[in-house]
Amino acid sequence: MARVVPASPGRRLLLGGLGGALALAAAPALAHSATQPATARRDAKAAPLLYAHRGASALFPEHTLAAYARAIIDGADFVEPDLVCTKDGVLVARHENAITDTTDVASRPEFAGRKTRKNIDGQAHDGWFVSDFTLAELKTLRALERLPAMRGTGGDGQFQVLSLEEIVDFVAAESAARGRSIGLIPELKHSTWFAAAGLALEERLVSTLNAHAYTRRAPVVVQSFETANLKALRKVLGRASNVRLAQLAVAGGRLDALKPADVALAGGSLSYGEMLSARGLRDVAQYADVVAPMHRAVIPLGADERLGKPSPLVADAHRAGLDVVAWTFRPENAFLAVDFRNDAGPNARNEAGSVAEMQRYLETGIDGLFSDDVALARKAIG
Repeated sequence: MARVVPASPGRRLLLGGLGGALALAAAPALAHSATQPATARRDAKAAPLLYAHRGASALFPEHTLAAYARAIIDGADFVEPDLVCTKDGVLVARHENAITDTTDVASRPEFAGRKTRKNIDGQAHDGWFVSDFTLAELKTLRALERLPAMRGTGGDGQFQVLSLEEIVDFVAAESAARGRSIGLIPELKHSTWFAAAGLALEERLVSTLNAHAYTRRAPVVVQSFETANLKALRKVLGRASNVRLAQLAVAGGRLDALKPADVALAGGSLSYGEMLSARGLRDVAQYADVVAPMHRAVIPLGADERLGKPSPLVADAHRAGLDVVAWTFRPENAFLAVDFRNDAGPNARNEAGSVAEMQRYLETGIDGLFSDDVALARKAIG
């Protein structure tokens, strides 16, 4: 049975169904027309946009104020909060529901009894999960570096888990102080799973966007690896002047056969490989403005792990009316194509190689990129 939840003044959101289907009652602040198609592509002559992947996550623990602050200082056009939901219904920024590796929860004896196993998006996970904690409990934890052997632990223990509300306030303050627009690109994580748990993300996101003057006018891109939530949001938001939708996709080898979690759960046949075909991209353009594939889908690696020839993806997406934003560029040798690595070892930062690799991808005509190191990406974009 659908349930009505409170939102901003003058609107209601009606949420029901496992896929998080949304409908409106009353005129929303963000929606202009629920029947118009996705917004048109950005000006092809505009400079590619720079998206800070979980903040400046190569330099500070991801999704922390330090990571977001450094990303903004270094010139990010957008900062990314991945969104999951607490036990008491608050959206917070974590890359996944599991927090075992990115917080100090495992060392907290008061939460030892919360360790459990959950099956999320078809995979079993052991550990601790945001959905089993209240916001107040999460606030007692501190963030840890996800890749300590590669990026060190200098930032460990210093920073709290952030709510979406706190991130919006921070970005609005930074925008005002710096005199430039800073966009937000939230990603809805495990959307179908959270809906089934009674903690749907979509209604909470739209309500938060409506509640803040900044997000009613600043650039916002909502992204997801699932499809049903984006389609539902398109119906809700219509052609909101400042809000766009991005379809995320994995690609390459066995990844091509993977399906979005909502599609797999519903017994559907759509794979990411099919989604990124010319026909699939035309379908994506019916509800999204952006396709955001793994960067190796734009220029794949050969058997020798060197960059091959660009795929037709960018041209096909542009013909369909979609922008292309590639992810994720990281500055360490382990993440670079062989062409751009140096001899310093797999965990070493390789700034020159990272910049050169990003420049090769920018030559394909992509409209933006996600980077863990915003300063290097800014240098690549020029």
